Amino acid sequence: MNKVASYLNEHLLGEVSSARALRTHFATDASVLSMTPENVAFPRVTNDIRKIARFTWQLAEKGHVIGITARGFGHDTTGAAIGKGVIINTAPYLNSILQILPKDRLIHVQPGTAVSTVQQALRWHGLTVPSTTEDVSLGGAIAGDALGDKSALADTIEKLEVILANGDVIETGRINKRELNKKLGLQTFEGEIYRKLEGIIEDNQELINRLAKENVRDNTGYARVADVRAKDGSFDLTPLFIGSQGTLGIISEIVLQTDFYAQDETLVALTADSFASARDVADRIIDLDPAALTIYDGALYRRATAHGTRFTLLGDVEQIGAVVYVRFNDFSDRARGHKLKKLRKMLKNSTVGIISSDEHPADDFIEVRSVSSYQLLSEKEGSDLPIINGAYVPEDRREEFEQAVSDMARTQHIELPLVLNLLTGTYDVYTELKLSVVSDKQKLFRLITDYSALVHIHNGACVSDGAEGRSKANAAWANLDDEEIALYEAVRSVFDPFSTLNPGVKQKNELRSLVSSLRSSYDQLNYLS
Repeated sequence: MNKVASYLNEHLLGEVSSARALRTHFATDASVLSMTPENVAFPRVTNDIRKIARFTWQLAEKGHVIGITARGFGHDTTGAAIGKGVIINTAPYLNSILQILPKDRLIHVQPGTAVSTVQQALRWHGLTVPSTTEDVSLGGAIAGDALGDKSALADTIEKLEVILANGDVIETGRINKRELNKKLGLQTFEGEIYRKLEGIIEDNQELINRLAKENVRDNTGYARVADVRAKDGSFDLTPLFIGSQGTLGIISEIVLQTDFYAQDETLVALTADSFASARDVADRIIDLDPAALTIYDGALYRRATAHGTRFTLLGDVEQIGAVVYVRFNDFSDRARGHKLKKLRKMLKNSTVGIISSDEHPADDFIEVRSVSSYQLLSEKEGSDLPIINGAYVPEDRREEFEQAVSDMARTQHIELPLVLNLLTGTYDVYTELKLSVVSDKQKLFRLITDYSALVHIHNGACVSDGAEGRSKANAAWANLDDEEIALYEAVRSVFDPFSTLNPGVKQKNELRSLVSSLRSSYDQLNYLS
């Protein structure tokens, strides 16, 4: 055990370890990168995280910087859940649901709680929150700003408790001018943050007004700074921590506003001859206000079939160009039935195949969506790498964008099957590469850069579902102008003056260091770790 681990173990209720096997275990997340930490901490109480942050802050003041990285389940696909310093793993102990207030429709939760656990608890009360596409920790979902079928979990935040870089704890939420003046007068790190942030907003008001008018959901940098100060002068730091990936502070408690839960749902799978025709159909279905509407490239089903998967609901997938998944969750059986009837009438004279849950068990529809999960990882060397997922493209540019992706795939001699969430406008791309092959490693970063540029050309954002982390930061920041970069760097320096909070994440990195951090393999075992 090294000196840092020994010192922290004397002062924490939780445990800190520098054991090689444990450090190796936490050297990977769901990204293609690997980075072995010096220590792994398992805090039992919020005060443990505070002590770790205060310790690293004091060392940084003396010129010895040790980074701290908050981690839940390690499902981040951009390398934001790994780091060389101290990994703070919240999942083992800080995973409690502290309170549910059904009348107020509020839930108070710790960050290491699984989103699925939150949903199960809420459904006993007839409530729900937006689910993420993967079962991640609640803190991870907010810090990474993950989208679900229709909206982001972060959109339901009522307030946050956050541990700052120096170990101080703050509570976020919208405060009026009088309360803001009190914050500005505090002779603490929190007061300093409010004062400096207000100055940054004043000095960059024109740019911030422009960011506020953007219709594109872009998580690059800290664009949510535009939401901090409202027109009435009120202030709320909450938006800055959404999608910040632990670079501005560590979320320690969360209060969410919930919605009523519809227990019954109607599911539909539509088969089309091409991705374009599936999109045309899906564009019409949007008017029916579905709870989920996603298009899956038929190539994904054929690839899964080659790996041994069989699709009982869809049957032979060889001739399927794309599959559209539709979910209606209206409270009324009559309303759902009416929508299904309208959908059938809408497609009556088309060649689109229709499979619905009024004819097949709802559980059979799981296979339709599972094709986009990491179940495609096989025992072969090639894996479907999650390196360019979560890009947003506006509706009027999608057809042109999809053709451009097809052209790029042909030019780079690689398959790029797409998944499009019509309700969020975001694309996932599943590309099969071998990290053990040098040429594929070189192709990986070129693909990220080229794809990001392609999204930008079509007026989109390469990080819309999730944030840029390490692996996509260079490509995402290349699309920012100098003024935006200066603004985001200024915001970060206010919260993290000694660069102890997740260094290397949400900022440009040397390509050489990224290449050296690439894993030599990516398989299901690595992902589940």
